[in-house]
Amino acid sequence: MILVAQVSDTHFDLGSRNAERVEAVLAFLNGLRRTPDAILLTGDVTDAGKPEQYAQAKLALATDIPVYAIPGNHDDRAAFRTTLLGEAASDAPINHAHRIGDLTVALLDSSIPGEPSGLLSDETYAWLHDVLATAPADKPVLLALHHPPAHLFSPVVDEIALAEPEKLAEVVANDQRIVAVLTGHAHSSATTTFAGKPLLVAPSTASVLGGDWELELPDHVMDYAPDPAVALHLIDETHSLTTHFRSVPMSGWLGVPPA
Repeated sequence: MILVAQVSDTHFDLGSRNAERVEAVLAFLNGLRRTPDAILLTGDVTDAGKPEQYAQAKLALATDIPVYAIPGNHDDRAAFRTTLLGEAASDAPINHAHRIGDLTVALLDSSIPGEPSGLLSDETYAWLHDVLATAPADKPVLLALHHPPAHLFSPVVDEIALAEPEKLAEVVANDQRIVAVLTGHAHSSATTTFAGKPLLVAPSTASVLGGDWELELPDHVMDYAPDPAVALHLIDETHSLTTHFRSVPMSGWLGVPPA
């Protein structure tokens, strides 16, 4: 079994609240009887893309579990690279792939510098085709990006989702090894289908954004009361995928129900 944790929309902002919530999630993951093989951080690592916010994130995300992160619309590619990855500054897409046992994880940068909505560039598609061409035959593949490529009935996110989703849909539909597409951005756990495969949207550790049926813009958009949450993706020996969404109580673990 391969176990991959997905954390999203951490929004490190130099304050203590969001950092403490991420630290609680990491403590939960590290305390599991079976710790994850990797943690995917699917964008909006920081709130404003400032180097000092990435420095805070790097400190909070220090763990023995490998952490693989991509930018979201609140991130800055140059600061992301220099502070979080230790690379030279560049505005090129931050795409990377990793092998986790039989699993190939391709993380795609859907951010557009200076824009809230998402788009996968021609450069990113060329990179993805190369990754899929060299990935093992008959072994599972997960794709991860920040912006959802499907309508989620969100009063905020649907307006700034992934543009030209049909281009990604063609790739997903034509490769049977792709078992799911993972995204963030919505600040809410959500599941639907995309190109015939599961689309799994991870919750935010920072806040919850409700749907069209419960929110009225411009007020009452974000809910900061709920505990942080994480998605746990399990891939078994038959390459079947199961996902659990788990909240992590900031008040700690209760082994027995309260009286």
